[in-house]
Amino acid sequence: MNNQTSKVLINPSHQPENKLDTTPPKYTLSRRKLLTTLGISTLGLTGTALLTGCGSGGSSSGTTSPGDNSVNSSSGSSSGGGSGSSSSGGAGSCTLIPEETEGPYPLTAVLSNSAMVRSEITEGKTGVPLTLVLNLVDVNNNCAPITNATVYVWHCDKDGVYSGYAQPGADARGETFCRGIQDVDSDGMALFETIYPGWYTGRITHIHFQVFLFSSGTASATSQIAFPEEITRAVYDSDLYKEHGQNSSVGNFTQDNVFSDGVTYQMAEVTGDIENGYAASLQVGIAI
Repeated sequence: MNNQTSKVLINPSHQPENKLDTTPPKYTLSRRKLLTTLGISTLGLTGTALLTGCGSGGSSSGTTSPGDNSVNSSSGSSSGGGSGSSSSGGAGSCTLIPEETEGPYPLTAVLSNSAMVRSEITEGKTGVPLTLVLNLVDVNNNCAPITNATVYVWHCDKDGVYSGYAQPGADARGETFCRGIQDVDSDGMALFETIYPGWYTGRITHIHFQVFLFSSGTASATSQIAFPEEITRAVYDSDLYKEHGQNSSVGNFTQDNVFSDGVTYQMAEVTGDIENGYAASLQVGIAI
């Protein structure tokens, strides 16, 4: 991070307390080149990222509901068999991202360690590859890209375990997998290479994130990303995830204690397939 970002995130009172991955990231392409390789392009200041493919497999498409409720219903198009794309109900709009809880596993101590500034965050965890792109826009300035911000993302592994904490059936204290920090680029974009998240009791599939403006020492937005249910089911049926299986605790968004009020502005646009991996994008509206 640059010095401005460090002033936002690095807190001298927080001493690093976790084992960090010091191996070079396996992705050495620039963000822009990597997006081009994946077939991802941006649609300018007022659009969300357009995901046109992640892999060479063909797909057929249909319309399906992501399981949102009737108040903030959204729908997307997705192909069967775990490949294709699904669109967010908030696509093309410039709307303030809903605030959500940071949950029980934020591990904010990592914000003080520059080794966490990385785009490849798996630390060797296996799973279906996922390229995550967040596009930050200013809802008070005609959806202009926000270029003076840092994004922190975190999520569980394919088995529903978070790094840094002791949880039922797993002790991941001292680990930092599936967490990372990135400054946005000149287009307001932050990109992370990770794996499709699993699930744990009481929650449907999701990824957490926080946005820190360079001018502020606190999070300007704390929210969560939702994923199309049909793609999640296909992933969980795949070989890498089948041991943990389908989510037996939360059947859909209306049963989830965070997303039960709707996922219109938090539903990622997703494209790809299990063999080649997925790419997911979300426009994040913030008021500056």
